[in-house]
Amino acid sequence: MRIREIIIYSHAGDIRRISFQINGLNIITGSPSTGKSALSDIVEYCMGQSNFNIPEGPIRDKVAWYAVIYQFPSEQVLVAKPAPATNAASCSRAMIRRGASIDPPSFEDLLQNADDDTVVALLSELLGIPAPQTHVSKDQSRQSYRPTIKHTYYYLFQKQSLIANKEQLFYRQNEDYMQQTIKDTLPILLGVVPEDRMEIESKLRAAKRNLKIAQKQLADAQQFREQLDVRALGLLSEARHVGIFANAATLKTTEEVLFHLSEIARWKPAPVPDEDTWRIAELENEIAMIRKKRSTINETLRATQLFVQKEDGFTNEAQEQKSRLESIAAFPKKTESGKWQWPFAPKDFGLNTPIAKVLLQELLSLDQELKVVAGDRPNLEEFKQKIENELFEMNEQLRIKGEELASAIAANEAIAEMGSRNAAAARVVGRISLFLETYRPDDDLKSLQERVDDCASHVSRLEKAVGIDDSAERLASILNIISNRISLYVGKLDAEFAQYPFRLDLANMTVLIDRPDRPVPMINTGGGENHLAYHLATLLALHYYAANNNKPIPSFLFLDQPSQVYFPSEQIYKSVSGSVDETERDADLEKVRNLFLMLYRFATQEVSNFQIIIAEHANLRDEWFQKSVVEVPWTKPPALVPDEWEVR
Repeated sequence: MRIREIIIYSHAGDIRRISFQINGLNIITGSPSTGKSALSDIVEYCMGQSNFNIPEGPIRDKVAWYAVIYQFPSEQVLVAKPAPATNAASCSRAMIRRGASIDPPSFEDLLQNADDDTVVALLSELLGIPAPQTHVSKDQSRQSYRPTIKHTYYYLFQKQSLIANKEQLFYRQNEDYMQQTIKDTLPILLGVVPEDRMEIESKLRAAKRNLKIAQKQLADAQQFREQLDVRALGLLSEARHVGIFANAATLKTTEEVLFHLSEIARWKPAPVPDEDTWRIAELENEIAMIRKKRSTINETLRATQLFVQKEDGFTNEAQEQKSRLESIAAFPKKTESGKWQWPFAPKDFGLNTPIAKVLLQELLSLDQELKVVAGDRPNLEEFKQKIENELFEMNEQLRIKGEELASAIAANEAIAEMGSRNAAAARVVGRISLFLETYRPDDDLKSLQERVDDCASHVSRLEKAVGIDDSAERLASILNIISNRISLYVGKLDAEFAQYPFRLDLANMTVLIDRPDRPVPMINTGGGENHLAYHLATLLALHYYAANNNKPIPSFLFLDQPSQVYFPSEQIYKSVSGSVDETERDADLEKVRNLFLMLYRFATQEVSNFQIIIAEHANLRDEWFQKSVVEVPWTKPPALVPDEWEVR
């Protein structure tokens, strides 16, 4: 995968195209702030990067769409993306067009037909990134994932601030979690992780799970077999207790016990009639009504008895009074007239006095009242007898209803007891059924043992398949090969410590110099020229291995201003502005020429079908250098974005 063209579109529909040689060295040189460094940002944006890292200025303000045409062995792919909406920091909308040869579409033909995920998936597939996911231990919190083209960015871009940085070797490695991501994905990109490793590990986990299940089943069956007689006899004892097994003979063999348990397992509960609870409630209501009626009759009887008692007292009192008054008849009579003589009256007064008349009248009244009472007494006795008869009937009804209620309650208790017996028996039968279901004859035990042996054999084969994975050794071997190449390129650039072996330290994301006394990491070395040499040597060695071993890393390298370390100051470097004369006057010319010549030879001779793109200020008059310059040196104007383009 290389870069054929970078295209930008104005808001008015104008097109600016920068074409590259897909093989060899490509140099864009010119003045500062003309857009050279933004080229790598555009490429990254059109490789599925949603974050919009294009620098502020005309490249943001005047450009509506950004596009890149990528060259693959058998086709070209155009990826175009619009600028984000105003004040937005990202955009995931994209347009994809594929073909053997693609011309940039017109502005009117630009439309979204994909997104960044689609772009990443397509470029990853065309690049041939393998399927294995990153290997993450079970005790780690991060998740496994499949590498994509995004995991090749680290080896494709060297920004101006990075290319001679002694603290950072790869692009974006200083961002959160990126170092671990590089460690996880680079072995896969270099092909040291077998493509079927994840599949084998998945099969191994499933096989171990099946083995545990088979071992558990076998252990349960063996334990069951050991406790067979004890458990079986215990179940028979329970069956006797609940009344569903009456055989009292001693069972001598396991077969006899199992036979009787099988018979008991076919037990069916006796039908239980429905409880007559509604009749109990009805009888209780009737008894309550009778008691209420009896209570009313009792009140009437007590009132009648009280009335009779009061009447008897009146009769006795009246009779006594009458007797006293009748004693008047015992008064002496007058001899001459034969009339009663009142003892206290004057002589010959008789009974004609007012007192005598009152007493006689009272005696007459009492006599009449006694006659009335005597006449009503038979009716009162009849009423009292009637009430007593009713009360007797009420008591008799209560006795009969009470007996009915007691019978109904007794019947329901018997029904409940029958249901309890059935429930107890059903529980025992359930345990017996479970016992018989889990019972395994010797043949079943043998088949279980065979299954355990088969599962264990399968696990062993898969463990061997995983065990023969020599990924760590292969990665170490590849890193040794790359490290040897690093030493070669450091020597060509005549950097410090070139006499010692160099080693790519993937664990610490740096380069180590293996001095006899102690290893020296890049961060402990000095000089921008040395740091530049270590960076370039590492990336070139990595791409050399990937290109010559058909590894899925894009075949291009984007370098931003590598020659800056060979000028006296940054200000002098920027003032060169793509001028040959100023380069020859101000730079360490031999070192600049040596740098570019090594890059030129790498892309044209050492690695076929490889592309290096360099954004520079320096310019050399050498023919091979001028053949590599793809555009007239950029000044103001010309530059990446034409001045006549309008701001949106």
